[in-house]
Amino acid sequence: MKPTLDCFLLRSPYICSSCAKSITRKTRKFATATKASPEIYDIVCVGGGPAGLSLLTALRASQKTSDLRLALIESQDLTPSRTWQLPMTRFSNRASSLTPASKAFLTAIGAWKHIQHSRVQPYHQMQVWDGISGSRIEFDWPSTTQRSPADKTIAHTIENSNIVRALLSRLEEFANVELHDGVKVSSIGLGANDPSSLNLTSWPHLTLSNGRTLAARLLVGADGFNSPVREFAGIGSRGWDYNRQGVVATVKLEGSGWGGEEEKIAYQRFLPTGPIALLALPGQYATLVWSTLPQQAAHLKTLSPTDFAAMVNAAFRLSAVDLAYMHTIPSGQVDELAWREQHTKFSREKIPQRVVSVQEGSIASFPLRMRHADTYIGERVALVGDAAHTIHPLAGQGLNQGQEDVQALVRTIEDAVQHGMDIGVQMSLEAYNAERYSANNRLLGVVDKLHKLYSGRGVAVVGLRSWGLEAVNRIGPLKEFFMRQAAGGGV
Repeated sequence: MKPTLDCFLLRSPYICSSCAKSITRKTRKFATATKASPEIYDIVCVGGGPAGLSLLTALRASQKTSDLRLALIESQDLTPSRTWQLPMTRFSNRASSLTPASKAFLTAIGAWKHIQHSRVQPYHQMQVWDGISGSRIEFDWPSTTQRSPADKTIAHTIENSNIVRALLSRLEEFANVELHDGVKVSSIGLGANDPSSLNLTSWPHLTLSNGRTLAARLLVGADGFNSPVREFAGIGSRGWDYNRQGVVATVKLEGSGWGGEEEKIAYQRFLPTGPIALLALPGQYATLVWSTLPQQAAHLKTLSPTDFAAMVNAAFRLSAVDLAYMHTIPSGQVDELAWREQHTKFSREKIPQRVVSVQEGSIASFPLRMRHADTYIGERVALVGDAAHTIHPLAGQGLNQGQEDVQALVRTIEDAVQHGMDIGVQMSLEAYNAERYSANNRLLGVVDKLHKLYSGRGVAVVGLRSWGLEAVNRIGPLKEFFMRQAAGGGV
């Protein structure tokens, strides 16, 4: 008689009898699985963003996992991403801060060589200050530290489309990479019991909008905040909305920055309504991320380009009271800023150079929230990136968290393959969950508390946080420690 998958698991020396038996008792349902014979894969990943694409690339680049049969499903057509190209006078408003650790990972899997390097901007300093008290911390490497320009890089500002294009280019170098783009997942369910074939009743079965059915030994959800894979696995997600919107735009400055092309600086000012950050792009360009109240975000999007630029300049220069008033006037922010600047003291070289224009069509907004899945794994399911966690953008770590998830999951799968284990069973995935859940939980907690701390206006709260900033700024070793964390050293 032909042995079934369950018989194999029950006899496996790597799985205890109680765990193996529980596999056959699974009754989890999302949708009725099709009775047609499915196409069998070792790993199916849903989601073709940076996390999903880097997972496939890393698995293909690894000698230990290169023989696994892999598939990726993405609902959007990836053709525009494969041919993505913009002139150097235009930049996508979806840009991220990529740490040296994430860059090293992309280099190791062979994707970094496909990046359009002329569009990537490393920055070497960060100026962060309190919008009420003016207390600040200057993240710059001490002059006594012997570092090359590359070693002084805190992070790289890079467009997400640049990363996706590079990963797709790298995947094209491998044989037998199956990308199902422009195809939606119609349903996910467990396989039907068919005594005449291999027992796949514990395997996720995905029915696609093109009629195909895929069975996955391991199903990976890289499918974002509203993850169908997470829902199928019955994994809860907890958190809250911040009642804030993140306003993004691509802006042009009056110059290349106070440090010139060789010493780019990132800026972040914590305002009572949320932080505003400006990350350097090549040349005179920068990407803006402004966290603010929904009504203020809506107002900003109604302004003319010149008034919008004036509001950005005001947010880095004026008091919180003056800025709040400028949010209430329907137009005329340029003249209002010019008058109020005459009565405001600020150090020009400690704030960004003046914004002179806004790229047409680049102003957009998105809701800010914090979410964390109860676990990153289930039986034959793993979650990475936004499917597992969603973080406030004030730390600029969302993309990097996803890349760290992928690295840990690949290591876990490699270990399972090397030891002859079933890569999909929950026991094989425990190492991934143990490593990444605690690390992400710490970072989510720190960022959430920072948001709440800087949202307060009480005298005691402002005094405490101002003292903390100034203390860290004065203690060189402590400041260098925080810089290493920002560069990808963890929390």
